[in-house]
Amino acid sequence: MRKDRSFDEMRHVSFEKNVNIHADGSCLVKFGNTHVLCTATIDEKVPHWLKNSGKGWVTAEYGMLPGSTNTRIDREAVRGKQTGRTQEIQRLIGRSLRSIVDLKKLEERQIKIDCDVIQADGGTRTASISGGFVSLYLAIEKLKQNYNISAPIIKNYIGAVSTGIVDGKAILDLDYNEDSAAEVDANFVMSDSNDISEIQVTGEEYFFNDHQFNSLFALAKNGIKKIIEAQKEALG
Repeated sequence: MRKDRSFDEMRHVSFEKNVNIHADGSCLVKFGNTHVLCTATIDEKVPHWLKNSGKGWVTAEYGMLPGSTNTRIDREAVRGKQTGRTQEIQRLIGRSLRSIVDLKKLEERQIKIDCDVIQADGGTRTASISGGFVSLYLAIEKLKQNYNISAPIIKNYIGAVSTGIVDGKAILDLDYNEDSAAEVDANFVMSDSNDISEIQVTGEEYFFNDHQFNSLFALAKNGIKKIIEAQKEALG
């Protein structure tokens, strides 16, 4: 048994919006002891390969601050390159957030989402996607207001959560210790209409069957439902 909650419970989830006065949209998201600052910036030009396409773009950057874990992490800018993990996570965040944006209605603008992990205790990528959505939503609302745009640009809400199998049991929203001990590690990204953007499932020197996968999937759907409810409450 988990010491602080049942197998199908989320950690406490919160979204604090407008925490940065300079960003077009910002959110401090907390999944338990995992805290991520997400900011959104509107750029009035797109990457060169989208020029004259009539479509916009949403991209993301992700990083862990030096004091975010129990041992100090060097800034990747100091090292001179990003790790493979960082690149993989920021691509995941970008793909997830693009999936719920009508890029044609965004027109030739780019929105950059920056996700900086202040404190890590498992699930930083799923917290980044969920908080990144809130900052993206706020930036698009600001854009619509400034340019008198009435057409909807965001198609759906989106959230993400981790699940895993620990000691043969499927559990929801893993913290660091659980993630380190997991036999199977899974991340789900889904919209409020139950459409799937992405599923990442890996057996850690362990095979899993369809029954176990379905258990993970069911936990994720319920967890993401609660995340999206919290997003909607934060956004009013």
